[in-house]
Amino acid sequence: MNNTNNNNDNCGCCFTKTLKLIDILQRSSEQNECFDNTCSRPFLGINLPSVCFNTRPVTFYGCNNNLITVNYSTVVNGVTLTGTSSTFRVENVCDGCVTVSILIPNPDTTNTLSPYITTRDTVTINLGCVCALKCLADTVVDL
Repeated sequence: MNNTNNNNDNCGCCFTKTLKLIDILQRSSEQNECFDNTCSRPFLGINLPSVCFNTRPVTFYGCNNNLITVNYSTVVNGVTLTGTSSTFRVENVCDGCVTVSILIPNPDTTNTLSPYITTRDTVTINLGCVCALKCLADTVVDL
């Protein structure tokens, strides 16, 4: 058995499990009481009695402690927005990779319920290149 390949598989394993859980939670978010504040809590939070969060935004860090970022260009209300984002929404986890939607700050700063919007663009990240995963506060993203 090749220990190098086994170690690489094990390195991404904890991220894969956590990201799969986040994906499942986002796909089946239900209103529950919010007590736990960790990445793996068994539900997405709620903000108001009638609003259940649908996204657990995440950021990724590479092995050099560098924040993984992507450039974006998107049109919102007829205005082209460009920049760099490090905030993502998990869309699919498969074979040591995660496909994520690019999230950007909501240009409507009065909308405190939705601090992010999606560009509707996706990228795929190799989890073997990830050393840390940070979960941000649950939120609502217009999908």
